[in-house]
Amino acid sequence: MSKATLALIAAAGAATGAVTTALYYSSKARAGADTGADGAPLHPPPATTTTTTLPAPPSALPLRTGAPTPPVDPSGIFQYGFPGPTNDLATRRSLVSSFDRRQRNPHWVAEHITAASLEARHGDRRLSAFAEDETVPDQFRAKLKDYARSGYDRGHQVPAADAQWEQQAMDETFVLSNMCPQVGDGFNRDYWAHLEHFCRRLTRAYPSVRVVTGPLYLPRRDAVSGKWVVSYEVIGSPPNVAVPTHFYKVVFAEDGRTGGNVALGAFVLPNAEIANETPLVDFEVPLEAVERASGLEFAQKLPAERRTRLCAEVACGVLVRGFAERQRDRLPGPGRGAAPRPGR
Repeated sequence: MSKATLALIAAAGAATGAVTTALYYSSKARAGADTGADGAPLHPPPATTTTTTLPAPPSALPLRTGAPTPPVDPSGIFQYGFPGPTNDLATRRSLVSSFDRRQRNPHWVAEHITAASLEARHGDRRLSAFAEDETVPDQFRAKLKDYARSGYDRGHQVPAADAQWEQQAMDETFVLSNMCPQVGDGFNRDYWAHLEHFCRRLTRAYPSVRVVTGPLYLPRRDAVSGKWVVSYEVIGSPPNVAVPTHFYKVVFAEDGRTGGNVALGAFVLPNAEIANETPLVDFEVPLEAVERASGLEFAQKLPAERRTRLCAEVACGVLVRGFAERQRDRLPGPGRGAAPRPGR
């Protein structure tokens, strides 16, 4: 029995659910993988943006030479507008993001951190406030009222602590297009925060770190029917914002050389309480698993010879910090505190 099949059958609970699903997605040879719940993305990445000039609607495919003129013109619908999907691409000082209008959550949010950017302390979290993203049309955006009394945190995808180098940069992390509904205790305020801190600590070993974060809506096997189903809550009144089942982080740790190596790490975590003692490597998955689950591509321009595995170069693990310490979000200065150590 393959490792993927064994993991699929034996794994249980929130802490192993992400790994199980990712292995399920990434296993191509496993018997029965070609089923109706094969991980095909529910929300493929859109091709246009609202923050830039929309491209012209696609033209009809050329007819075969000698083919008769068809009696219909399906592309005539474009005279009334392009239905979509539409990608709300936003470029801000601290992040770049792509917004999913259907789920009212981002597809992905990308950030760049360095030791210098984290050392700068010109932003004050107490001066920032959550805000709706007014660049997204009103009928498609997440609203502040959607989160009220929902039982979920407004979970940053790019954390505010990564943008303390400037007040505007920090303020931009509080826009709702950088948020998803996240379980609070045990996840957003705990293990997820530890993962964010792990990414910051990587700047001690690498001069440049890029992180892409986003939600996933993964299937689970129904206990009664045995079928794979996708099920998630929607918050708001009326229901407006989807609650992701999982979240991913894709890490690009660059060695600083032009054309140099990039250590890649991909992690998928369930949107659920996770015990602090759970090893981070339990959530490490192949990059291809995240791509298959999300319908996104992250490193198609990065050749294989420049890729290395992050968790083979540094110890991928979280440091459990108390709530008060996390609220301060102050990294130890050079020479104080431990960087991820080489090896495992």
